[in-house]
Amino acid sequence: MNEEKNNLKTIILEFLSEENLSPNKFSDPKLEFGYKFIFPPGRDPLGRPIGQKMLIFKPKQKDMVIISIATQISKIHIEALNSLDHKKKMQFFMDIRKHFLLKDVLYRIDIPNYRYEISEQIFFSRYEIISKNALFKAIRKIFDTMVYSNLILNEYCEGKIKPEDLDRAKDFSSGSDFTLYS
Repeated sequence: MNEEKNNLKTIILEFLSEENLSPNKFSDPKLEFGYKFIFPPGRDPLGRPIGQKMLIFKPKQKDMVIISIATQISKIHIEALNSLDHKKKMQFFMDIRKHFLLKDVLYRIDIPNYRYEISEQIFFSRYEIISKNALFKAIRKIFDTMVYSNLILNEYCEGKIKPEDLDRAKDFSSGSDFTLYS
């Protein structure tokens, strides 16, 4: 089985590299391996990455990999949410929870810290490891789910944020310091 784990690690690294996602290895004692990458690849006209940070990792003693994206709501959006009455603010978190359930993804919402994580698991066996198509369907699913949750947030914050404030602030930050296995 150790050879299969190394093969899986190599396959995932090759798939990410082939699609110009520039995977970077990260370590954690709870993991067999892990990679950080930006999806989708590419840059905007100002040279900034257009994608979001994502993770793919294999927990020890598990026959699966997990693809994850974590979102920390920006300060400007937190202020806008806090300007709503409590019931309306909680409705935002309920609406993204419903969205995550409809998309059939795993999620964790940290309301006090205004952040959430979305993930997908891909299971494998010694007979079938992972296909490039399955991997990228899961990556797109997680990414699109995150983008839609940001659209929901923008609807709740509509009229509460000045356009010039958005230009100066990073809308959303997606990081790797908040994960299901941390």
